[in-house]
Amino acid sequence: MSEQPAEANDRVIPGHWEGNLIVGSASGSATATLIKRTTRFVVLVHLPNGHSATALHDALIGALNLMPLMLQRSLTWDQRTELAPHVEITKATGVPIFFCDPHSPWQRGTNENTNDPLRQYFPKGTDLNAHSAQRLLEIATELNERPRKTLNQSTPADLLSTLTSKKEITRVASTP
Repeated sequence: MSEQPAEANDRVIPGHWEGNLIVGSASGSATATLIKRTTRFVVLVHLPNGHSATALHDALIGALNLMPLMLQRSLTWDQRTELAPHVEITKATGVPIFFCDPHSPWQRGTNENTNDPLRQYFPKGTDLNAHSAQRLLEIATELNERPRKTLNQSTPADLLSTLTSKKEITRVASTP
């Protein structure tokens, strides 16, 4: 994590994300989670074709390219093989990808803390393929409209809306 920009840790500059996979029943299905560090805004990425490196590569490129440029600063992921094509993802999106140190999930603490509310929707052992992209969007919307104590009872959606309405925020075009 030493290569990650310091601004990613201070939670002031928007556009830094943490990512992970929620793996379903018998590791046969998965959903990618992207959590914005400053607002705790949740994006759930549908993986109907499995969670191989190729499937995740395609799905992440699609999800990241849909985001406003000001929200494409960095992505921090854990040390797993599904993100082996991270260089290609960065080339396709302009989003630098950083990795946590081995066995250091706290370096993606926002993502780890979001797993508990996600388990309300996806209990362990769930076949995640049963959830369509539309259903994942509905779940993410519910989470993003839920007031959070850590956000002084604001919602992630409200905070993201406030941030994206500020015209002075621009994309940092840095690559690893």
